[in-house]
Amino acid sequence: MYIDVHCHLTGGEYDALGGVDEVISQAKADGVERMICSGFDLDSSYIAKELSEKHPEVYFCAGFHPSELDKYQEGDLDKLKALCKHEKCVAVGEIGLDYHFDDNPPKETQREFFIKQLEIANELKLPVVIHSRDAAQETLELLKRNACLLQSKGLMHCYSYSAEMLDEFAKLGLSFSFGGPSTFKNAKKVWECVQRIPAPLLLSETDCPYLTPVPFRGEFPNQPKHVAPIVKNMAALRNENEEILKKQIFDNAKKLFFKLN
Repeated sequence: MYIDVHCHLTGGEYDALGGVDEVISQAKADGVERMICSGFDLDSSYIAKELSEKHPEVYFCAGFHPSELDKYQEGDLDKLKALCKHEKCVAVGEIGLDYHFDDNPPKETQREFFIKQLEIANELKLPVVIHSRDAAQETLELLKRNACLLQSKGLMHCYSYSAEMLDEFAKLGLSFSFGGPSTFKNAKKVWECVQRIPAPLLLSETDCPYLTPVPFRGEFPNQPKHVAPIVKNMAALRNENEEILKKQIFDNAKKLFFKLN
């Protein structure tokens, strides 16, 4: 009864494994009951929708990742909004801020589209899935200024900032998912967050095809079935029973992403 709340299944990375249909089948055989395929631009969001229509265990979210905004064309937000009305679209995402690379879209553009997509989510009463990289303080401040747009809450996916800042994001009604990095050696900051987070706010993800967890680190592509060692490691970090935590995480996901069944 595992759930991978954030995976990318829309590219060709899985061809060497027999294709995405085989990867989904393997995940299901290994106990992954639900997978949320995240869009990062309009095309990937459409492909995610198609996967959700083909596979009962797959749901999706749709959005423009901050690093992909150069692909935006006039009218795409209207198309995105229509896509988010699909019965298996559980959130607007992934959206946010990414200041890691110098050639990413301008920060002003990222902030503008972050807010516009928060507005779509609020109008449709959907949660948001937030990507934030090297932009901790600006992400927090933007969300505080626009807290009225978080009525349906949201997820800080692959959370990697401090435990103290986690508390501030939590005050805004956000949950947190952890993936492969939570299993890495010397990932002490992430371990502290996993240990500190209230159980009702904890979720599991792979962010595949990247960030493959221990004991499979180094393998590419990562895949949804690898959410199992991530949950096992989180249970060990929290000194909790894995079966109980697994159920807690699944229940958390169904509460946040209310279209899941």
